[in-house]
Amino acid sequence: MFATNVGSADRVLRIILGIGLLSLVFIGPQTPWGWLGLVPLFTGLMRTCPLYSVFGWNSGAR
Repeated sequence: MFATNVGSADRVLRIILGIGLLSLVFIGPQTPWGWLGLVPLFTGLMRTCPLYSVFGWNSGAR
């Protein structure tokens, strides 16, 4: 469906960042801004980034 454009290192960083931001919803300051963590988590798990597609970027994925 979508072209894979997120490489391995980028993928791991996105997943860690997403989980970290989501933890702000449940642990710590409990701010709703933590829901933004769904974006990097989803793009990391799916190995595709719509913004990368718009600009024609590729972070090492084949």
